[in-house]
Amino acid sequence: MIQKDKIIFLLLLVFSFQVSNATIISSKTTEKKVFYFGKKLKKSKKAIVVSKSLPFDSVLGYGFDFNTATNVKVNKKSFATELPTYFSVQLPEGNYQVSVTFGSTTKNTNTTIKAESRRLMLNQQQLKKGETATKTFNVNVRFPKIDETSQIHLKDRDLGQLNWDEKLTLEFLGTVEIESISITPITDVTTVYLAGDSTVTDQDLEPWASWGQYITNYFDKNVVVANYAASGLTLRSFKAGLRLKKILSVIKPGDYLIVEFAHNDEKEKGAGIGPWDSYTASIREYVQAARDKGAIPILITPVQRRAFNADGTLNPTHGDYPDAMRKVAQEMNVPLVDITKLTTTLYESWGDEPSRKAFVQYPANTFPGQKEKLEDNTHFNSFGANEIALCVIKGLRDLNSPLAKYFLKEVPQYNPNYPNAFAKWTLPMSSRFETVKPDGN
Repeated sequence: MIQKDKIIFLLLLVFSFQVSNATIISSKTTEKKVFYFGKKLKKSKKAIVVSKSLPFDSVLGYGFDFNTATNVKVNKKSFATELPTYFSVQLPEGNYQVSVTFGSTTKNTNTTIKAESRRLMLNQQQLKKGETATKTFNVNVRFPKIDETSQIHLKDRDLGQLNWDEKLTLEFLGTVEIESISITPITDVTTVYLAGDSTVTDQDLEPWASWGQYITNYFDKNVVVANYAASGLTLRSFKAGLRLKKILSVIKPGDYLIVEFAHNDEKEKGAGIGPWDSYTASIREYVQAARDKGAIPILITPVQRRAFNADGTLNPTHGDYPDAMRKVAQEMNVPLVDITKLTTTLYESWGDEPSRKAFVQYPANTFPGQKEKLEDNTHFNSFGANEIALCVIKGLRDLNSPLAKYFLKEVPQYNPNYPNAFAKWTLPMSSRFETVKPDGN
């Protein structure tokens, strides 16, 4: 009897330790992190004081990343840089509200902030000498792991991307001076999940870009975007790679699932494959899966390719796929943004030659290591991606979607009949490049 009591006591002790340890770990992973930058700052119990340009250290858990510590000058109460600079913090998976305070007492500043794989969060905010401002935005940090037995299937080229490196990374561009960064875990926030292909995904490297990483700049702090789209995927391969399973494991009632596919689905072959068969069935499955979780599905027809006819009109290249999605939307009463029609108007408004400026079309030697010219009629540069994001916003506004109330009040009304001009696009480029085009077409 004594022996049995000892065993029970030991088991209770182990269990108590495990619970206690788990509580400690949990409290550590959910605490707010605040960083103050400057040489002359006093130590603080509430914040981490960064007094020198520390390279990122996985043991320390933060620092200036991707060999950009040498770009940084630490002043009395800030750090300054005029070259693309990354600051990373190791964090668990989740949604975070980030506040960055910036500005200079000695010079004018012009600050652009991107998060993770080049998600635009602040576009060239100019401040005069002596002015400071704080920008607050939300960032989704995600891991491939779904549960103890499954995880998203990542391609080799995905493995080095900022979206999948188990850190929250902020990129600063322009003439920048940063006083502080605070990062707070948030749970009560509407999450917009994106499922799509290369025209939607967060393109990790310049000069490629997609609308999913630019629409982030237009949402207020009540929304976070979780972009699970990936280059080269179809509705079926997105599911087979367990990306849909991952979304369904974390999506909650009141969240949104936005679905845009077709570019790669069009190339699938075999019995039962096609717009009115596998494609239609898969769209229905995604819609119902979202609804079963209490989430709100939104369908988006595919963006057009840049394919002009001799008379200046656009040649539709998606066959019956847009019509198939429109039919599902009608039959299942799903909100639909017809980006196929909006981008037809957009490209034709620009015209054949001017529209090239929205795509990855550059002469040889424009970027490091680029020996051949780039002439892509599917994938956008940052200017084109931003124009598509504005088209998506217009579509959601035209639908009177509840999601539209979360767009910043200063976001202008957009008309693809009168698109923006490339000459006025001045967003600074990131310093990380790739000359190989994304998967898919």
